[in-house]
Amino acid sequence: MKGNLILSTFVVCLLVGLGGFAESGTPSASVNGAVAHPELVVSTQWLADHLSDPNLVIVYIGHDEGDYRAAHIPGSRYLAMDKFATDHMTKPGTELLPADQLKKNLEAIGIGDDSRVVYYAPDWDPMATRLFFTMDYLGHGNQAALLDGGLDQWVREKRPTSTETSTGKPGSLTIHLHPEIVAKMDYMKKLVDHPERDIVILDSRPSKRYRRGHLRGAESLYWENALVSEKEPLLKSPEQLRQLFSAATVTGNKKVVSYCEVGLQASYVYMLARYLGFDAEMYDGSYSEWSDAKQPVVRGDSP
Repeated sequence: MKGNLILSTFVVCLLVGLGGFAESGTPSASVNGAVAHPELVVSTQWLADHLSDPNLVIVYIGHDEGDYRAAHIPGSRYLAMDKFATDHMTKPGTELLPADQLKKNLEAIGIGDDSRVVYYAPDWDPMATRLFFTMDYLGHGNQAALLDGGLDQWVREKRPTSTETSTGKPGSLTIHLHPEIVAKMDYMKKLVDHPERDIVILDSRPSKRYRRGHLRGAESLYWENALVSEKEPLLKSPEQLRQLFSAATVTGNKKVVSYCEVGLQASYVYMLARYLGFDAEMYDGSYSEWSDAKQPVVRGDSP
């Protein structure tokens, strides 16, 4: 009995220490344990309830700081895409910046070892999940959560927005690199030439792009199919998400390697895989690098 009491106390303390992230507030995030990492997604209600948390860092990701100044969730800090990813217009793919540069840029907006990061991108959700992939690479992925529905959902619920710029005090981030989550072209060549039964390549682009050309053996799983609808951009239930992955032959202990055009849409599928508990990697150079290197592709609806 005493042992049970001690264990219960430990669990409560652990949840408190996580700043509430283990309870996302998203109804779909705790259905019979169907989600392995519910802390990777939070609802607008959760965020509204935790706006004053001292360790919370809310990140608005975009290309235009003017849009951020026009309206954002109170306390949000602006982070431009080029602060954590290369510009795919200058080289194939959208790739990670050097680790020391990533550390500096994230610390500049207040992200540190004790931060609880909630991120959103009004322009396009995959821009947001690219930050999650980056933080996972740096060893802090479990501290970062996607805001389910983003700014659209926040505004739809008539919650307050702000025009005040917020930066916060600089953070101190200890880096623990995980290069194993970053798939390179040589690895993808081997995987395409010699498929492994426990690894599934997922093409995260729309089906029309998949049909025009994809890596041999890749299954199609368009990231946007994970949302309820275009007008209601909330995540589907865990059961529905698992059905999407199952339809793409991702079941059991299989590993996921996602790719897209330039490494953005793939980051959303990468996040979903982690959310559901699958081991995951992302091909950072993606189809842009693959096709520029004149690698063979398959056309049509079949892997």
